[in-house]
Amino acid sequence: MLNPLIVEYLPILIFICIAAGVAISMMAAAYLVGRQNPDSEKLSPYECGFEPFADARSKFDVRFYLVSILFIIFDLEVAFLFPWAVALGDIGMFGFWSMMVFIGILLIGFAYEWKKGALEWE
Repeated sequence: MLNPLIVEYLPILIFICIAAGVAISMMAAAYLVGRQNPDSEKLSPYECGFEPFADARSKFDVRFYLVSILFIIFDLEVAFLFPWAVALGDIGMFGFWSMMVFIGILLIGFAYEWKKGALEWE
């Protein structure tokens, strides 16, 4: 008789083995079927064949990073609103007011960033 814990987790183990087998077989098929003789243009820094015009490691303005981080933060915060809107009828007034507190904190952060000039592009 098998241990009940093993029997309980056996489907997960089988699924992991099948997934690993499929992944390995797909990588092997891509390696066997794909062309392995790239020409000089394919090995150039850009696939179009042009040499780079300047150093690829040039410095970027910090504002690019700041805008991208702010976008990610606010995008993720907005993504929290969708499940809340779907479940609004089930969670009642406590869920409503807790989301209002969440949105309030989000608006305070947005106003702070706006006041500091983080959204200005000069």
